[in-house]
Amino acid sequence: MNIEFAKLSLIGKRKDNQDRAEIAIGEEAALLMVFDGMGGHSDGAIAAETALAAVQRVFDSTPQPVFDVQGFLYRAVSIAHDAVVALGKDRDVDSRPRATCAICLVQDDACYWVHVGDSRIYLLRDHEIHHVTRDHSHVEVLIHEGVISRAEAQEHPMRNYVESCLGGDDALPGITVSRKRDLMPGDVLLLCSDGLWSGLPDETLIQLSYETEMPLPMVLKVMCDLAIKNNGKRADNTTVAALRWVD
Repeated sequence: MNIEFAKLSLIGKRKDNQDRAEIAIGEEAALLMVFDGMGGHSDGAIAAETALAAVQRVFDSTPQPVFDVQGFLYRAVSIAHDAVVALGKDRDVDSRPRATCAICLVQDDACYWVHVGDSRIYLLRDHEIHHVTRDHSHVEVLIHEGVISRAEAQEHPMRNYVESCLGGDDALPGITVSRKRDLMPGDVLLLCSDGLWSGLPDETLIQLSYETEMPLPMVLKVMCDLAIKNNGKRADNTTVAALRWVD
């Protein structure tokens, strides 16, 4: 695979960083992962770390190229969910660790992804958003039903209310697995926590993603710094993992 990749996680204006990101490169596949420990719950960082480690183990133990990618992604997230649930078995429901996730596997000139919650995956092509995941959140439902606009969602009192996450109850959360999407030269895959996308207009996110005068790690630093600045005093942990498909 002829690719460029990088990841970055900044604390923002919070006391600690509950986000985690990783990029695993195998002989015939690459796996990008972003996890966001939910800020309203205890031990969000531990939840994110536990979920990431679980998915990493599944990836490391799976022969490549992965035969059934969608099945692999669903199984990996299910195992991660069970691992996070186990962290909070002896706690009250409201205080159990939880996390959102965005995971993307790249192999054979194509990508597949899975997400839970409001961590997002963008596929950028020809300086446009070719696809973006739909958040598992209350405001996303209101937007989809035409009750509020995306601009109104930015200030909605329930803008941070996530309707699906890893951890908490035993039952599996809502898990969205994508179909196979072929990659074209120049495509950019960008996975991020809500700290990034809430602070960057789409046009800025696209412009920075196609910045070729700087190395990709520096591009991500500019991107995260700008999102934190735009979000001001309420800036959350801001995390991104990106891959540019060269050929």
